[in-house]
Amino acid sequence: MKKTFSHFALAAAAVTALSMPLAGGAFAATNHQTMTLAANDNVEKAEETVSDTWITGKVKSSFLADDHIKGTDIKVETNKGVVSLSGTVATDAQRELAVEKAKNIKGVKAVSADGLKSAE
Repeated sequence: MKKTFSHFALAAAAVTALSMPLAGGAFAATNHQTMTLAANDNVEKAEETVSDTWITGKVKSSFLADDHIKGTDIKVETNKGVVSLSGTVATDAQRELAVEKAKNIKGVKAVSADGLKSAE
């Protein structure tokens, strides 16, 4: 009986030892895939942040370059390509012009001007 148990123990140890590299490879592949997915998510978030920041800057600069809009009175925020305008402008025409200028910026998906009021 002792001999059979020791043969079984030796066989089990051998199988375990031989299967470890395969398990490590599977773990490494899974770990690599997880790290790759995490890295892709981070890159997408960084690109989105850069794009949103770029859009915000372009919208603000287009307002400041226009003599018909007082760009310093308009707050601009961008989230995932959606531009939100808030503040107060002198007329309804200025409000509409600001919305139209924001819509014409590359990368803008939509414009929300609920927070942009006219003094009229």
